[in-house]
Amino acid sequence: MSFLLKSTKKTQLTDKIRIAVSLAVLILFAVLMLFPIYFMFITSLGRPVEAGSANYSLWPRTVTLDSYKFFFEFSPYALRWIINSTIVAVAVTAGNVLFAGMAGYAFSKLQFRGRQLLFWMFLGTMMVPYQVIQIPLYILTVNILNMQDTYAALILPSLCTAYNIFLMKQFTSSVPTEILESAKIDGASQPRIFVSIVVPLSKTVLAVMAITTFMDNWNSFFWPMLITTKDYMKTIQVGLAAFRFANTTYFAPMMAGACVAALPMFILFFCLQRYFLEGVTVGAVKG
Repeated sequence: MSFLLKSTKKTQLTDKIRIAVSLAVLILFAVLMLFPIYFMFITSLGRPVEAGSANYSLWPRTVTLDSYKFFFEFSPYALRWIINSTIVAVAVTAGNVLFAGMAGYAFSKLQFRGRQLLFWMFLGTMMVPYQVIQIPLYILTVNILNMQDTYAALILPSLCTAYNIFLMKQFTSSVPTEILESAKIDGASQPRIFVSIVVPLSKTVLAVMAITTFMDNWNSFFWPMLITTKDYMKTIQVGLAAFRFANTTYFAPMMAGACVAALPMFILFFCLQRYFLEGVTVGAVKG
């Protein structure tokens, strides 16, 4: 009996040590991941000249919002950059939820000639590296359609993506066909079936699609940089990259601009974090 008690106590001690080590490793990784965000925020609360000083500390000597004021006053288009990013991200998100949602439903539940071939063609575009299509897309947008420095040039190339179509198709494949057939027998049209039945059943995948699309387009840099030449048409990410000073670099205002650019992502994550977790497995539905 004493041997069993000693063995049990030893096992419990081993488990406690293993848990303590695991927590320590997790805390270390959390600190390493959060430190850049902390540094960005703390730097933005200091005076514009403090961040570049030789004796810079991890806590500003004077907590002030002067860097935020400096950022918006120095760049006359700072607010316009935020508005541009909001317009582009919201428009692209709405377009993907609508068009990719309808396309995914059509590929999974509607029967029409060439459906499988067309779907595999869409999937084939996902295998082409993003950078490969930038030159022909730029030539088409600028030289042929003459849409440089317009909202259309920023929005249309991402208005409906093959990945979102695939995601919606995989999810709606699990919707029972009998429900849709019953609605069709009752006289419901395809648009009515999509709006009244498919959309309510697909709220999770549509929410995940909206979140990821909004984040991707809010943080998009390469294409907005390529297609915009005028300062008032830049997005916040491109604007921050082009943020220059005459004879010196003020890191605190740049960090203030970065905090402003990151704020929507933090709000989005904390409000909709449940959908972030569901998005890990939402595309694993058998189609």
